Amino acid sequence: MPHSACNCRCVMCDIWKGNSNLKQLTADDIQGLMLTLKKLGTKQLLMSGGEALLNPNFFRLCEILKKEKIRITLLSTGLTLKKNAADLVKWVDDIIVSLDGDEDTHDRIRNIPGAYKKMAEGIAAIKALNPGFRITCRTVIHRLNFRVWPGIINAAKSLGLNQVSFLPADVSSHAFNRQQAWDEPRQHEILLSEKDVDELKGIIGNLFTSYKTDFENRFIAESPEKIRNIYFYYAAYYGHNLFPFKKCNAPWVSAVIEADGTVRPCFFHEAYGNLKTGSLEEIINNKTAIEFRKNLDMKKNETCLKCVCYLNLSPAAKLQ
Repeated sequence: MPHSACNCRCVMCDIWKGNSNLKQLTADDIQGLMLTLKKLGTKQLLMSGGEALLNPNFFRLCEILKKEKIRITLLSTGLTLKKNAADLVKWVDDIIVSLDGDEDTHDRIRNIPGAYKKMAEGIAAIKALNPGFRITCRTVIHRLNFRVWPGIINAAKSLGLNQVSFLPADVSSHAFNRQQAWDEPRQHEILLSEKDVDELKGIIGNLFTSYKTDFENRFIAESPEKIRNIYFYYAAYYGHNLFPFKKCNAPWVSAVIEADGTVRPCFFHEAYGNLKTGSLEEIINNKTAIEFRKNLDMKKNETCLKCVCYLNLSPAAKLQ
């Protein structure tokens, strides 16, 4: 996370509420990581945030990483892609933009007038420089956009994106700059109501029919089973079923480094160190980190049970 601030004010995220308390990684921070990254054979980094492009030294950070042939994926709001298009094509391998709906829905959820248009212009600018440049999108499905789900798929196609991916909204963790976990009224601003859950089931069923080809050719990244799990996730809040189990090895194959140097096993679990007090190698192999991985039971851990995303890389996994 090169930069702690964000240039959107999304209803399902609190990162922007901490914009006044700015933190960012420096070139020295990245140089300090390189010994560990090389030793571990790191192949890919995801630049997230906040909005990573707000870091004025973002492309210098990329330059350091690219010297070691590390692939860089940028997760972005899309608002500043256009003005950075040439450098993005030069230094970044692929981009994931956040897409919340059709144009009106997207702008309303982002709380930024013209956000969709700016993202569209940025995508077009990059594709004009390199038509083969891979840009995909990620959509959080929640109370404010689940009814326009087909419109999201259509919007992704209109934008010229290579793929679209979906996940439910996290409302229970301390991630996304939540100093305190959301109370029940705040959760229900984003959670589907019990009545909505029944409607969601029908919408998902229609997706399997109307977008059958898009599942088959993987324009929709998830399998029908994983899309159906979004229904089961929301249904679990009303006791209709258990939260769907998600096979994940994120704490064993990756780490999250926040803008202030905090190191976590993933986005949702508690930190176990900070780069200001030790190297990344020392942190991920300290007693706390080892005990966490050794004792983590994803079938019982409350954070894992309610997790909305997962990373499961096999030893032979090919990273794009």
